[in-house]
Amino acid sequence: MTSLLQILLLLLDVIWWVVIAHVIMSWLIGFNVLNRSQPLVWQIWNGLERLLEPIYRPIRSVLPNLGGLDLTPLVAILCLYAIRIVLINNASLFL
Repeated sequence: MTSLLQILLLLLDVIWWVVIAHVIMSWLIGFNVLNRSQPLVWQIWNGLERLLEPIYRPIRSVLPNLGGLDLTPLVAILCLYAIRIVLINNASLFL
Protein backbone atom coordinates (compact mmCIF):
# COMPACT_ATOMS: atom_id res chain seq x y z
CA MET A 1 0.00 0.00 0.00
CA THR A 2 2.98 2.31 0.38
CA SER A 3 3.34 2.13 -3.38
CA LEU A 4 -0.19 3.51 -3.75
CA LEU A 5 0.71 6.48 -1.56
CA GLN A 6 3.87 7.12 -3.56
CA ILE A 7 1.94 6.94 -6.85
CA LEU A 8 -0.67 9.40 -5.57
CA LEU A 9 2.04 11.79 -4.40
CA LEU A 10 3.79 11.47 -7.77
CA LEU A 11 0.54 12.30 -9.59
CA LEU A 12 0.04 15.35 -7.38
CA ASP A 13 3.61 16.48 -8.14
CA VAL A 14 3.08 16.07 -11.89
CA ILE A 15 -0.17 18.04 -11.79
CA TRP A 16 1.55 20.73 -9.71
CA TRP A 17 4.31 21.10 -12.31
CA VAL A 18 1.78 21.22 -15.16
CA VAL A 19 -0.06 24.06 -13.39
CA ILE A 20 3.23 25.91 -12.86
CA ALA A 21 4.13 25.45 -16.55
CA HIS A 22 0.70 26.79 -17.52
CA VAL A 23 1.13 29.86 -15.31
CA ILE A 24 4.61 30.61 -16.68
CA MET A 25 3.45 30.13 -20.25
CA SER A 26 0.47 32.43 -19.68
CA TRP A 27 2.84 35.12 -18.39
CA LEU A 28 5.12 34.69 -21.40
CA ILE A 29 2.13 34.99 -23.74
CA GLY A 30 0.79 37.97 -21.78
CA PHE A 31 4.10 39.83 -22.08
CA ASN A 32 4.41 38.96 -25.80
CA VAL A 33 7.50 36.82 -25.33
CA LEU A 34 5.64 33.91 -26.91
CA ASN A 35 3.15 34.20 -29.75
CA ARG A 36 0.17 31.83 -29.87
CA SER A 37 0.11 32.04 -33.66
CA GLN A 38 3.27 29.91 -33.77
CA PRO A 39 2.26 26.25 -34.25
CA LEU A 40 4.45 24.77 -31.47
CA VAL A 41 3.39 27.39 -28.93
CA TRP A 42 -0.26 26.89 -29.87
CA GLN A 43 -0.01 23.09 -29.50
CA ILE A 44 1.62 23.32 -26.08
CA TRP A 45 -0.85 25.97 -24.92
CA ASN A 46 -3.84 24.03 -26.22
CA GLY A 47 -2.57 20.82 -24.57
CA LEU A 48 -2.10 22.53 -21.21
CA GLU A 49 -5.55 24.11 -21.46
CA ARG A 50 -7.17 20.73 -22.20
CA LEU A 51 -5.30 19.04 -19.35
CA LEU A 52 -6.13 21.68 -16.76
CA GLU A 53 -9.69 22.63 -17.73
CA PRO A 54 -11.27 19.76 -15.71
CA ILE A 55 -9.37 21.05 -12.66
CA TYR A 56 -10.00 24.74 -13.30
CA ARG A 57 -13.73 24.54 -14.23
CA PRO A 58 -15.09 23.76 -10.71
CA ILE A 59 -12.78 26.35 -9.16
CA ARG A 60 -13.84 29.04 -11.65
CA SER A 61 -17.50 28.35 -10.91
CA VAL A 62 -16.89 29.21 -7.23
CA LEU A 63 -14.50 32.16 -7.59
CA PRO A 64 -15.93 35.60 -8.32
CA ASN A 65 -15.08 37.32 -11.60
CA LEU A 66 -12.07 39.56 -10.96
CA GLY A 67 -11.74 40.93 -14.48
CA GLY A 68 -8.31 40.23 -15.94
CA LEU A 69 -6.98 38.60 -12.76
CA ASP A 70 -7.33 34.81 -12.73
CA LEU A 71 -6.68 33.28 -9.34
CA THR A 72 -7.72 29.80 -10.44
CA PRO A 73 -4.15 28.40 -10.74
CA LEU A 74 -3.31 29.71 -7.26
CA VAL A 75 -6.37 28.03 -5.76
CA ALA A 76 -5.57 24.84 -7.69
CA ILE A 77 -2.01 24.80 -6.31
CA LEU A 78 -3.30 25.37 -2.77
CA CYS A 79 -5.81 22.51 -3.19
CA LEU A 80 -3.11 20.19 -4.52
CA TYR A 81 -0.87 21.07 -1.58
CA ALA A 82 -3.76 20.49 0.87
CA ILE A 83 -4.45 17.07 -0.67
CA ARG A 84 -0.75 16.25 -0.37
CA ILE A 85 -0.76 17.21 3.33
CA VAL A 86 -3.84 15.07 3.99
CA LEU A 87 -2.25 12.08 2.24
CA ILE A 88 1.02 12.42 4.13
CA ASN A 89 -0.68 12.90 7.50
CA ASN A 90 -2.79 9.80 6.88
CA ALA A 91 0.09 7.71 5.53
CA SER A 92 -0.39 5.20 8.31
CA LEU A 93 -3.59 4.07 6.56
CA PHE A 94 -1.48 3.07 3.54
CA LEU A 95 1.01 0.99 5.54
